Amino acid sequence: MHGPSLISWLLALLTATAGAYCLTRLRHSPCAAGTTHHFGTRRLLARESDAAEALMGLGMAAMAVTGGAVPATVWAWVFGLPAAAFLLAAVRAPARRAHRLHHAIGALAMTYMALAMTATPGHHHHAADAGTPLLTGSLLLYFGAYSLWAGTRLLHTPSGTLALGTAGLPRACRLTMGIGMFAMLLTM
Repeated sequence: MHGPSLISWLLALLTATAGAYCLTRLRHSPCAAGTTHHFGTRRLLARESDAAEALMGLGMAAMAVTGGAVPATVWAWVFGLPAAAFLLAAVRAPARRAHRLHHAIGALAMTYMALAMTATPGHHHHAADAGTPLLTGSLLLYFGAYSLWAGTRLLHTPSGTLALGTAGLPRACRLTMGIGMFAMLLTM
């Protein structure tokens, strides 16, 4: 990520915290505790979501602070493989298709940013230098809109009350991921 180092470190702290929280949720779910009884689709999808969000949060934090220290092709593989898996899961299973597509878009955006870093290694560049301002702009619109949507879901639940306490933390993590992705794309 390019830009002031303070911004990079703050973004890394924010996304690492969200990723660590999702990893903790994944680790402390009943399925991870060694129980063998059957879990419904909803619980498995929640675990899948926690795993995807942990990968994205921790990956965004690592990309934000390492910059060019890690080869961009490594980042492209780290995010490209999950992107393919999320796309395949979204196509094959109708349950939570939109959520899986969102994770696929996030992983593809991270892959795109990694590949854009390879296009001009070691240089600060803009989207126009990478040759794909339309894609960057589309991703900025998507993650900007997603962040606004996630923010409204954080503020109000279907019952009309504020989502406070631990009930609102997963939504806060999603909002954090959307804002983090938007910030990373903005600095390209």
